[in-house]
Amino acid sequence: MKEKERSSDKIESTLIKAILDGIYSVGSTLPPERELAKEFGVGRPTIREALQRLERGGWIEGRTGMPAVVNDYWRDGNITTLVNIIENHQTITDEFIMYLLELRSSLTPTYIRDAVTFNQPKVVALLANLEQLEDRAESYAAFDWDLQKRCAALAVNPIYLLILNSFDSIYLDMAKIYFSVKEHRELSFNYYNDLLKAALKGDAMEAERFSKTTMEKSLALWKDRKK
Repeated sequence: MKEKERSSDKIESTLIKAILDGIYSVGSTLPPERELAKEFGVGRPTIREALQRLERGGWIEGRTGMPAVVNDYWRDGNITTLVNIIENHQTITDEFIMYLLELRSSLTPTYIRDAVTFNQPKVVALLANLEQLEDRAESYAAFDWDLQKRCAALAVNPIYLLILNSFDSIYLDMAKIYFSVKEHRELSFNYYNDLLKAALKGDAMEAERFSKTTMEKSLALWKDRKK
């Protein structure tokens, strides 16, 4: 039973990578179960189990007696789809990174505001030693991710942290690239200081405003990095 589960996991992952790489494009059909069983060297029940997971994840639409059709996963997917994409982040495009940054721009100001509203002293403590932050991409990436996750945990809505936890495997790699540019580090350092000042005053709305402005500037800088 455990071997079967491992096989179906591997098959599911392989097919997701094939969809992300465009081997199976949106609207195309996967090979029939019998062909997939032969290709992967397993029984059809194992293939069926993998296909059922792909259907639950929004990747495909199963059809009785016919090969499954590949969905438009951006439109038909769900939170499982997002986790699957992140788990296969070696195939993630610049477009997807842009989507993640846009999501951050939408979420971050809200949980920053709530964190200051409900846990002001703890937010201040997170920002109290900025002078110790090393001017290196790796240091900024680690500090920024830790700050975001801790502030999300200090907000009243636990879903914020659950969403951020999904990005653990990709965020640091992406952030190291972003923070390799000195201008980006300077923007964030100024933001951390502004956020500290707002937190010291207990001004949650100002903290939210600083966060929103900085997230928008960060997104614009990422868009412009190749121009």
